[in-house]
Amino acid sequence: MSRTYTVLVAGLGKRGMHHASAFQGNPRFEVVGLCDIDASRAEAAAAKFPGAKCGTDSAALAKELKPDVFCFATLPNIRMPLIQAGIDCGAKLIAYEKPIATSTREARQIMDLTRKAGVKTVVSHQHRYGVHYQKVKAIIASGAIGRVHTVYGHATGWMMHMMTHMIDYAMWFNDYVEADWAIAQAAGRGKFADIHRSPDYIGGLVQFKNGVRGVFETGAGAPDVPEVDYWWRKCRIGAQGTEGFAEALTGGGWRAITRDSGGVISGEGCMNYDNDMPPYIEDMAKWLDDDTAVHPCCGENAHKGFEVMMAMCRSVVERGQIALPLPDGAPEIDALATAVPERPVLLSMEANRKEYPG
Repeated sequence: MSRTYTVLVAGLGKRGMHHASAFQGNPRFEVVGLCDIDASRAEAAAAKFPGAKCGTDSAALAKELKPDVFCFATLPNIRMPLIQAGIDCGAKLIAYEKPIATSTREARQIMDLTRKAGVKTVVSHQHRYGVHYQKVKAIIASGAIGRVHTVYGHATGWMMHMMTHMIDYAMWFNDYVEADWAIAQAAGRGKFADIHRSPDYIGGLVQFKNGVRGVFETGAGAPDVPEVDYWWRKCRIGAQGTEGFAEALTGGGWRAITRDSGGVISGEGCMNYDNDMPPYIEDMAKWLDDDTAVHPCCGENAHKGFEVMMAMCRSVVERGQIALPLPDGAPEIDALATAVPERPVLLSMEANRKEYPG
C-alpha cells in the first residue's frame, strides 16, 4: 500500500497557498505544518487545514515536525537558509519557487548541499503541465516539424520573474541539451529596485550542444503577445523546425504548422493553477516512491536553465560571448545593475503593462 507523505509549507502568500491546497488535495500527502513570518497569515492559513501546526520560524517548525516534504514559496533573496532548513529537518524532498537562486554561486551551493544530503529538489516550473504546453511538446517530439533548429521564449514580465520559465520550457522542448555559449544585451535599471532584481529588458542568443539555437527576451521591449489580454500571461514559447513550428502561448492556447497539417492548426489552453498544480504534486509522490521516476521539474533541470540565464547576464557585463559551464564569479545581478545604462528602454514599462497595477 502506498504511504502518505507529510508536508510543511513555508511562505503562505498566494503561491504558498496554491501549494498547500494542492498537497492537501492529493491523498498521498498530508499538510502537517504551515509557516509564515506574519503570524496572522499563518493562523489564517491554519484555519483551512485542520490539524496542521502553524508557526513563524520555519527552521524550528521543520525540526519539530520532520516532514517528508519541505516546501517553500518565498521571496528569492532567502533561498539558502530555507534549503538548509529542509536538509537539517531530514526532508526527503524540497520543493521551492523559481528562480532557484540569485547568483551562480548561490545556485551551485544549493545544488552541492542537496546532492550531498541526497535530498530531491523540485522547482516551480509547473506551467508545463498545461494541456497547450503538453501538446506542443508532443508535436515536437513526434518529429512532425522536422529537425528542430531553434527554440525560443519571450515574456513581457521581467527577467527574475519570467526568464527562468521561458528558458526551462524551451530547454524541455530541446530535451534539456546543455548549452555551449550565450550572448545578450540589456537596458534599463528601473526593475533593479524590485525584489526580483532585473534589468527592464534583456534579450539574447544561446547555442546548445546539439546545434539548436535559443532566442530569449523578457521585459519592456520584449515582443507583445496581442492574442493574450492578461499581462503576466503574455508569453510565447516554442520551437521551429525544418518542416514547421509549434508554440504555446501561456494565456492563449497552442498553434502549429507541421509537415502534414495543411496549414495552421491550434487548440485551447491557459495557465491555470487549479489544473497545473495537481499533476505537479502527483509527480512528487511518484518520485518519492521511486528514485527512477525523476520529477520533470527537478532541480537539476532548473539549474541548467538558471546557468543559461546567468550566462546571459555575464554577457551583458563582459560585452561578449560567454562559454558554459560558468566559472566562479561575482554575483551576476549586482554586476549587471552597474553595467546596464541608466537611460530607460525605448518602450517604457508603463506602456508595456497598461493593465498591470503594481
